Amino acid sequence: MDNQFDYINSLMPYYLRLLTERQQEILKLYYYEDLSLTEIAENLGISRNGVYDTLKKAENSLKEYEDKLQLCQQSSFRVQKYNEILNNENADYKNIIMELKTREEEYE
Repeated sequence: MDNQFDYINSLMPYYLRLLTERQQEILKLYYYEDLSLTEIAENLGISRNGVYDTLKKAENSLKEYEDKLQLCQQSSFRVQKYNEILNNENADYKNIIMELKTREEEYE
């Protein structure tokens, strides 16, 4: 569950705005405010099952967006390469930068 929780949390900055307002609200309450399904239902005046269904649909939408667009994955790749540059005094900077540039051009 923690992996799923962390994964959805990592996708939210990239795709949250693509969801409906209600989906955004429920995701924020669940993932950012750490409210239970029951607490969210009480706050929004809807059933717990309604919260659950909306949450699952929103999570599935985030995963589908990432499968198609790979924004989170690409960002992680770039951060990894930037860290390689920063942490490796003997790195062949030109090769790392060319790899980054090539990777970016693939998605233009």
